Amino acid sequence: MADLRSAFLNVYSQLKSELLQDPSFEFTDESRQWVDRMLEYNVPGGKLNRGLSVIDSYRLLKEGKALTQDEIFLASALGWCIEWLQAYFLVLDDIMDNSHTRRGQPCWFRVPKVGLIAVNDGVLLRNHIGRILKNHFRGKPYYVDLLDLFNEVEFQTASGQMIDLITTLEGEKDLSKYSLSKHRRIVQYKTAYYSFYLPVACALVMAGENLDNHIDVKNILVDMGIYFQVQDDYLDCFGDPETIGKIGTDIEDFKCSWLVVKALEICNEEQKKVLYENYGKPDPVNVAKVKALYNELNIKGVFEEYESSSYEKLVTSIDAHPNKAVQAVLKSFLGKIYKRQK
Repeated sequence: MADLRSAFLNVYSQLKSELLQDPSFEFTDESRQWVDRMLEYNVPGGKLNRGLSVIDSYRLLKEGKALTQDEIFLASALGWCIEWLQAYFLVLDDIMDNSHTRRGQPCWFRVPKVGLIAVNDGVLLRNHIGRILKNHFRGKPYYVDLLDLFNEVEFQTASGQMIDLITTLEGEKDLSKYSLSKHRRIVQYKTAYYSFYLPVACALVMAGENLDNHIDVKNILVDMGIYFQVQDDYLDCFGDPETIGKIGTDIEDFKCSWLVVKALEICNEEQKKVLYENYGKPDPVNVAKVKALYNELNIKGVFEEYESSSYEKLVTSIDAHPNKAVQAVLKSFLGKIYKRQK
């Protein structure tokens, strides 16, 4: 895994240097340094799961055939396109959410002298994806399919972000708007398509597959993405901050979290009153009351039940898939997230 990661990071360095020498723009030293620093700060710093998954998935689709250097490079380049997409979303998300830290450092827009220039940096990050695809895939028969895939998933993600933002609108703190179907819709569009479907779709396209023949794969991966987000919602409240690397604030932020939706579903009128009075308030006393109610309702147990039934459903769907290589890709994804602690 360490070799795979370092080879993957080498591809990042190559892509970055191509972007910094892009012939369509006359760079000055100052502008080149700006973009260089912006990329270093925002692109390679995460866990890189989405990007590495493209190589992993492509390898499994090739059923044990050794990959050529060229195949490894191209799969890595697509993986980096997803990491660039992620960086673009996060830079802009952090401004919208007025966040302070990301990946253990100040958000990019909080860095001195950056401020709202970060908006344009987000636009640049998005444009870099098209440059990378053009530089390395323009001659491929599946070039248009890749462009179409990235456009489609970006549209779905931005639309999911919109539902999330308008649901959580300040001043409209009305819990009755929150339901399981609303939670599912936000997660499906905002997270599942780009985090789960996109890496596998990139590998399928590169392997010469037509995505229209793999709607079932998309559905399974979207379900997996929803399961992943429910785990995230659970860990935000019950996870160990040391392990997950952040202190959860979903309760304070009035998030449409799976936990609050489930609590609303199973609580009595009196408990509902406690939720309405305390959810979405920044005071630790209010937060503690919500957590106490979650314990009273045994939300942990409800989550564990959800976790095992989701896992069984996913395994059943995967086993029903006719293609063994595709099954292996889906099982590899599921294995990485089942019962995770961070």
